[in-house]
Amino acid sequence: MDAMQRIEQALNHAISHGETPDCPPLLAAALRYAVFPGGARVRPKLCLAVARACAEDDPLITDAAAAAIELLHCSSLVHDDLPCFDDAPMRRGKPSVHAAFGERLAVLAGDALIVMAFETLARGGARQPQRLAELIRVVAQGVGMPTGIAAGQAWECESKVDLSDYQRAKTGALFAAATMAGAAASGADPEPWRALGDRIGEAYQVADDILDVTANSEELGKPVGRDAALGRPSAAKELGMQGATDRLKSLVAETVDAIPPCPGAEELRTLFVKEAEQFLPKSLVMHAA
Repeated sequence: MDAMQRIEQALNHAISHGETPDCPPLLAAALRYAVFPGGARVRPKLCLAVARACAEDDPLITDAAAAAIELLHCSSLVHDDLPCFDDAPMRRGKPSVHAAFGERLAVLAGDALIVMAFETLARGGARQPQRLAELIRVVAQGVGMPTGIAAGQAWECESKVDLSDYQRAKTGALFAAATMAGAAASGADPEPWRALGDRIGEAYQVADDILDVTANSEELGKPVGRDAALGRPSAAKELGMQGATDRLKSLVAETVDAIPPCPGAEELRTLFVKEAEQFLPKSLVMHAA
């Protein structure tokens, strides 16, 4: 089974656990709508790739970690699109969750996905309790306070924002959680994998900033021009388009150097060099070339 099949199967298994007769039907529908069909599944694929490089020995806990990371990402998209934040009518080429189900159900769906992520993690890691505690810590840091994605969203409510702090929390934190979770799920020390996730996350955000200026909504499946419209920090704004593009190229190159020593280090380096589009959507890599 390849990485994408593992991810989709783990996500479907997680969502199915909530689809019982006891669940309000519209809430159950909103959760499935928020998760399927997905995007590139960049973060869970990254989690699985690191786990393989660290000599993965228990696919069940790795799949649970990857699914949890993606469920948390999906919840952040649901909340990010809400009228009180981006007020985005589209996501992944279809109406956003609040546009399809209403604002109240979107708030609840986003909340339920967060809880479901940790339930999935606990269920998948039940037979590896010595690893589960570290996994929960790593994943929680990626979404909470003081530097997780919740904090990243909160920076948008501040009058003064440092671009690096904003991007590290808004985007980099969950990428770091993905690399660290892949290591922790395999029984390896997760801390050396933080830098790799940070670099990939920053590269992804810089690329997204570039595309917010240069792409169209049909290409991205979501509205463009939102950074300028909402007055948000942006690499394209602060560095200029050429500076942002140069920074993106530099970050992609630095990614290879950030891979810690591990049994599958060489294979992981080859993966990053030859298939960078697995972790950066093809259109982003193309624009950066």
